[in-house]
Amino acid sequence: MMEGVILISGLVLGIWVYLVLLHGRYWLERPRKAPADGPKHWPEVCAVVPARNEAPVVGEAVRSLLRQDYAGTLRIMLVDDQSSDGTADVVRRVAADLGATERVRVIAGKPLPEGWTGKMWAVHQGSAEIEDFSAGAKYVWLTDADIAHDADSLRGLVARAEAGNLALTSLMARLKTDTFAERMLIPAYVYFFQMLYPFAWVNDPKKKMAGAAGGCMLVQRKALKAAGGIAAIKHALIDDCALGKVLKQHGPIWLGLADGVRSLRGYPAWGDIWRLIARSAFTQLQHSLLILAGCVLGLALTFLAPPLLAIQPDLGVRVFGLSAWALMALTYLPTLVYYRQPVWWAPLLPLTALFYLAATIDSARRHLMGRGGEWKGRVQAQKVV
Repeated sequence: MMEGVILISGLVLGIWVYLVLLHGRYWLERPRKAPADGPKHWPEVCAVVPARNEAPVVGEAVRSLLRQDYAGTLRIMLVDDQSSDGTADVVRRVAADLGATERVRVIAGKPLPEGWTGKMWAVHQGSAEIEDFSAGAKYVWLTDADIAHDADSLRGLVARAEAGNLALTSLMARLKTDTFAERMLIPAYVYFFQMLYPFAWVNDPKKKMAGAAGGCMLVQRKALKAAGGIAAIKHALIDDCALGKVLKQHGPIWLGLADGVRSLRGYPAWGDIWRLIARSAFTQLQHSLLILAGCVLGLALTFLAPPLLAIQPDLGVRVFGLSAWALMALTYLPTLVYYRQPVWWAPLLPLTALFYLAATIDSARRHLMGRGGEWKGRVQAQKVV
C-alpha cells in the first residue's frame, strides 16, 4: 500500500516539474506591447460583431469601437441575431450620437439553419456583407458585443499583424472580477486555458498547437478565404480555437493577454461560473466519456493529490506532496497578479480545480440529457461517444 502511495507521490511531483519547466512556460504569460512602429499604410479593417440580446452592454462595446485611435479606415458590421431586447436600436442610437452612421451597418440575422452554431451563423452572415460594405478591408476584426476596447486596441493589433504577416492575431480579454465568486474562480479560468493552450506553442509556427480568444480576433481576409471562410467551422462550439486551428494552416497566428481589452459581461454568482464551464467543457473533451474519465484522473493527480499527499504520515510522501503543491502555487501567482488578486490565494487552487472538475462532469451530464451547449435559449449538443 505504502509503495503505491510513494509511486503516486513521485508521479505527481514529476507532473509539476514537467509543467513548470517544459510545458511552454504557460504560467509566465503577461501582456506584451505591440511593435512600437506601425506600418507605413494602415490597412482598412471591418469589425464583425455578432449580438444576441446584448442591449445592456452592446452600446458601450460599439462606442469603444467607434472611438478607436486608428489611422486607417474602420467600419463596423453588427449582426443582430434575432434579439428580442432592442439590441439593434441601441447600436443605431450610439452610431447616431457619435455621428458615425455611415461607418456602422446593422443587419438582421436570419433563422439558424441546421448544422450551424448560433454565433458562427451570425459571423458568417456578417462576413458575407463585407464585400459590399467594406470591400477594401484587409482584416476582419471579430469581436463580441460584450467586449470593450481601449482606444489603441486596434492599432496594436494591426501593428502586430502587419509586422508578423499574421493570419490571426488574438487577445484574451480581461474578465470581470467584481464579486467574491469571480475573484476566486475567474483567474483560474484563464490559468487553465493557458495550460491547455500554451501561448508560446500557439505562437510557434513549427508547432501544431493552435488557439485563440473569441472576444478579440483580428483575421486576415485572404487567409480566412483560403481556409474556407467561417463555414469551415460552422459547427464549432469552441469556435475561437477551431478558427485558430484552421487559420494556422494558412499562416502564423499569435495569441496574448490583453491590457486594454475587457469583458463587460460578469458572472457574479457561483452558479453563473458553473454554467459557463458546463456549457463547453464536454465539447473540449470531444464529447467522449473515455476522454472525460482520463480528464478526471488527470485533474485529480495534478491538482487534488498534492494537498492530500502533503498530510500523509510518511515524511518522503509529505515532502513530495508539499513540493508539488508549492510548484502549483508558484505557477498560479502570475495569473493572480495579472488579475490583482491576493497572492496568498495561490495555495487554494486545488479547491478551485475541484469546482472546475465537478462542473466538467456536469457538462457531460447535460449533454447526455440533451442540454449540451445551452446559451441564450439555444441548445447545441452533439453526439456523445
